[in-house]
Amino acid sequence: MAGEPQDDCLFCKIVAGNIPATIVRETETTIAFRDINPQAPTHVLVIPKAHYRDAAALAAGAPELAADVLRETQAVADEDKLESYRVVFNTGAGAGQTVWHAHAHVVGGRGLHWPPG
Repeated sequence: MAGEPQDDCLFCKIVAGNIPATIVRETETTIAFRDINPQAPTHVLVIPKAHYRDAAALAAGAPELAADVLRETQAVADEDKLESYRVVFNTGAGAGQTVWHAHAHVVGGRGLHWPPG
């Protein structure tokens, strides 16, 4: 069920404290932690504590929570003193989503070319 922790979800386990992560920020509704396979000097994931399968499910089911996630992406960028950065939501396997819990990647600290990938 949307919003409920999932036993088989890696990010739900991080939220519960069952799997360690390098947490850089935490609010009532979100957690931000360093990516274990960083693609840039700053590569932080910002996730809602509630489980939503992907960005589309999060936006449809809890738009206020989606806004919290986006606010936290800015806070992460501010803390890392990024003048420019990229926020990415991969939605679906074809877009590169590998963990089925909505999350935003905050990527910066180097030049980011367009188009990506």
